[in-house]
Amino acid sequence: MRKETSEERGTSSGGGASPNLEWRFNQTLRNVQGLLKGRSIPGKVLLSRNSEPLNQATSPGASPPYFNRSFSENDQDEDEPNDSSFEGEGWVLVQKQTRTGKLRNSKSTTSMGDSKGSNNTSPENSTSFSVDAQRPVAGARATDSARITKFTQELSRPAVILEKLRELSWSGIPPYMRPNIWRLLLGYAPPNSDRREAVLARKRLEYVECVSQYYDIPDTERTDEEINMLRQIAVDCPRTVPDVTFFQHAQVQKSLERILYTWAIRHPASGYVQGINDLVTPFLIVFLSEHLEGGMENWSVSNLSPQILSNIEADCYWCLSKFLDGMQDHYTFAQPGIQRLVFRLKELVRRIDEPVSKHIEDQGLEFLQFAFRWFNCLMIREVIQSFFKLKKKTICLSSSANLTLCTLQIPFHLVTRLWDTYLAEGDSLPEFLVYISASFLLTWSDKLQKLDFQEMVMFLQHLPTKNWSHHELEMVLSRAYMWHTMFNSSPSHLAG
Repeated sequence: MRKETSEERGTSSGGGASPNLEWRFNQTLRNVQGLLKGRSIPGKVLLSRNSEPLNQATSPGASPPYFNRSFSENDQDEDEPNDSSFEGEGWVLVQKQTRTGKLRNSKSTTSMGDSKGSNNTSPENSTSFSVDAQRPVAGARATDSARITKFTQELSRPAVILEKLRELSWSGIPPYMRPNIWRLLLGYAPPNSDRREAVLARKRLEYVECVSQYYDIPDTERTDEEINMLRQIAVDCPRTVPDVTFFQHAQVQKSLERILYTWAIRHPASGYVQGINDLVTPFLIVFLSEHLEGGMENWSVSNLSPQILSNIEADCYWCLSKFLDGMQDHYTFAQPGIQRLVFRLKELVRRIDEPVSKHIEDQGLEFLQFAFRWFNCLMIREVIQSFFKLKKKTICLSSSANLTLCTLQIPFHLVTRLWDTYLAEGDSLPEFLVYISASFLLTWSDKLQKLDFQEMVMFLQHLPTKNWSHHELEMVLSRAYMWHTMFNSSPSHLAG
């Protein structure tokens, strides 16, 4: 275990920073700058201590900002200077933009873990981080155009450089580019453009053959286990985004059923686990968006040819398979992969925000009781659009245990944005999910510390995310990124 140095134990009193605290600031600066440089993010990294309450850092009526590492699907043509910030429980990313696009420095003034501006200077609670991101052209639309140009340049290469594409995609992908980029990031489509069309055609045909072999057969040729699994899938499909008429279309339901059953048959170690049906929906919506316009509440599959529907279904199957390859033990018996993530989340929250961790423990609430569902469905609700009703569903953990599933209620355009980061993380996603979950949970740190056991259970089952915008999601992701930078490089960051 790493021996703690006297510098790391340094504290400050009053409003001034001690030399030991300055050392801590500088060390964090070097760590964060190194990782940000690796991500090709322009700008200057500044560290500062908190001197005012968190709720005074930005005006409460501020409109959702544009983070330099994000792509907004609702870009606006702004003539006025853009002044935006991302603020959360402890971390603030501040970005200010003049009319000419020149950088204007600003320091964040929040203290992690202390929304009331106290002078607690422990490593977990004393450091504040801000990024003044240089934006080449004034206005959100111009900035988005610059990002689109970078994406276009990468995609126009004879062979796409996946690492560069991941760096760009982490911060959000333009919606109309998302289908092609997702196929590339998952390794379903090859980087070489000359081979891409032929490979996709071959894989789509292979899926059709799999369906013919495993799905399009009479029940007399299935085992009892396979029959029961197919019945469970048939029950779950109508529960997938139930309030969207499009998803209730017979063709869409059958496509979803074929995808899930074929995947389960070809992955016998896990088989079908309730909740995997939710993981298909981002792929289905993204690949349908290539062929249908407008909001998905107005989509109609009758406008699509059988061949297009077949291709979309095949793409969803292969992308789901690629996506779950790195987390197979999340869905095997007893789901040990998820249990490991829940344990790591508990330890990380203890390191970052000990008061809320202690309160949760004192109230007798186990992290498994609420975090399991986050990891199981990767923070997707069965309710996708923000105006849909809150639904509940039961998932089977084992033959003897059930758990009510009420995962995050996030508008669907934010789900696809979140999944841009998921796919950009690649094999590191399970590890990063722990930090996203911690960032999400600690969004309500102050609120949770005022609740008893029953109130916390109800609150965590009905979290107030219904009206979230890009502002709140980018806040969660940026905070998770900073904590990952600070803690993950230390082998003992979750120890003792």
